[in-house]
Amino acid sequence: QVQLVESGGGLVQPGGSLRLSCAASGFTFSSYHMSWYRQAPGKERELVAGITRYGVTRSYGDSVKGRFTISRDNAKNTVYLQMNSLKPEDTAVYYCNAVSVASTRNYWGQGTQVTVSS
Repeated sequence: QVQLVESGGGLVQPGGSLRLSCAASGFTFSSYHMSWYRQAPGKERELVAGITRYGVTRSYGDSVKGRFTISRDNAKNTVYLQMNSLKPEDTAVYYCNAVSVASTRNYWGQGTQVTVSS
């Protein structure tokens, strides 16, 4: 059974940091590109960051460049999102996404809430 389980969300003050984790199971993790998306209330889901199967290439949305870092540990079947200098506009539900190298399979986690507020 495929599972993507996000953790690490919560309430943080502006300027603070959080580290999200996404633990994967039920598929060959190193055969999948991984991404983080987010969706704020009333807005469309947007791509935050992506990382290729071996971590060679990383990409970021314009709004998080220089503040967020995506990484992965294929030995632990886990992808991370380090979020620094958080802003209230970063408030959203953050989702983990896995796409197979051949783009034939696409999995989503259940999401974790991140709230940035004083």
